[in-house]
Amino acid sequence: MITQKQRRTEKGLCFKRYYKWILCFSLTLYFVASFFVDHDQEDHPSSSLSPSNPLITNPKPKPLPSRAMFESKIHNQRLGFPLQRPNIRTDVFNNLKIYVYDLPSKFNKDWLANERCSNHLFAAEVALHKALLSLRGDVRTEDPYEADFFFVPVYVSCNFSTVNGFPAIGHARSLINEAIDLVSAQHPFWNRTSGSDHVFAATHDFGSCFHTMEDRAIADGVPRMLRNSIVLQTFGVTYKHPCQEVENVVIPPYISPESLHKTQKNIPTAKERDIRVFFRGKMEIHPKNISGRFYSKRIRTEIWRSYGGDRRFYLQRQRFAGYQSEIARSVFCLCPLGWAPWSPRLVESVALGCVPVIIADGIRLPFPSAVRWPDISLTVAERDVGRLGDILDHVAATNLSDIQQNLEDPSVRRALLFNVPPREGDATWQVLEALSKKVNRSVRRKSNDVL
Repeated sequence: MITQKQRRTEKGLCFKRYYKWILCFSLTLYFVASFFVDHDQEDHPSSSLSPSNPLITNPKPKPLPSRAMFESKIHNQRLGFPLQRPNIRTDVFNNLKIYVYDLPSKFNKDWLANERCSNHLFAAEVALHKALLSLRGDVRTEDPYEADFFFVPVYVSCNFSTVNGFPAIGHARSLINEAIDLVSAQHPFWNRTSGSDHVFAATHDFGSCFHTMEDRAIADGVPRMLRNSIVLQTFGVTYKHPCQEVENVVIPPYISPESLHKTQKNIPTAKERDIRVFFRGKMEIHPKNISGRFYSKRIRTEIWRSYGGDRRFYLQRQRFAGYQSEIARSVFCLCPLGWAPWSPRLVESVALGCVPVIIADGIRLPFPSAVRWPDISLTVAERDVGRLGDILDHVAATNLSDIQQNLEDPSVRRALLFNVPPREGDATWQVLEALSKKVNRSVRRKSNDVL
């Protein structure tokens, strides 16, 4: 006969066996889930800030046999976006510290009422501000006395014309001047260096000259109030130019990482690149506009006239909301100058694996230490546009596959995109790296050297 004590013992043993089974099952689920998460992270590389990782990863591509590859497969890579706040260590950037001024909303946040302000090609000024704000406790400091640099967040590219919808920047100089008057009156930091440790963004056609037409931009030059500061601008050339007579860092134009991710997601993995040479954009048949200026130095007009009927070229003058999908289908993507040398097509082409064909003499490209432009793009002189077809035929028959292989490097794509929050190696990361090399302007460093 089983006693009550034996029953309690048997119940205890059953409970232990049940508990062990639940524990084993839970551990099995945990390890299986971890396996798939780890493999997903390999496909979607996220920020990794361990000391073993270099600041910028540019592995030397393995040489591939040269061969024509007009219909190469679209790259099966996705752009990942981490949700967590980054932990960017200051020691990576020479212990860099940046203070972001909290300006009245009329200088920045009020402009965001128009959704275009955060998404158009000049929106790097917005994305960079948001990215820096997300770095609280890391590179960004809330104590201005420990800062090396001071970021002045003024959005000047969000005043869209009611006539043509283009950004109108006639107010830019007065708005920036007002911001400088404010920070110099309320804080001691501008006055002690005449603004040499202050950082601004100028993400439109001719950067710190704040004008869309080059002749007017040259005539006006860089505003006197900014000439001691550091300007992050999309405009840059390799020759002497009044619009870069200021300490500057060339940055990429803004392309939404989310839009690129959506484009990549909707492309079939096995889809072939069936467009050989692609361009969609403004190509005026008569390039002299009502102001008497010639758009694109007539380059786009010559492209249209020379290759509009060439079956190797897919040229379109009308707008198309899904044109990124056309880039993803193309082998060569033309990136000719417009009013200014730079173009958002540079970023889109690289991000979507299309070989950018740069036609803009003397252009200075962003982040050359992170992006090996000669290895991932072609540069065609403006005077050689008439031979463009032959030039691309030659590349296709020789080293096209090498260039395409170099474009596969995810670090190259990452360096040209502004993420919020920022990711290791992305455009904000490259800006911080560039600023870390200018700490000789920092009052804090000079004070420490004296001590």
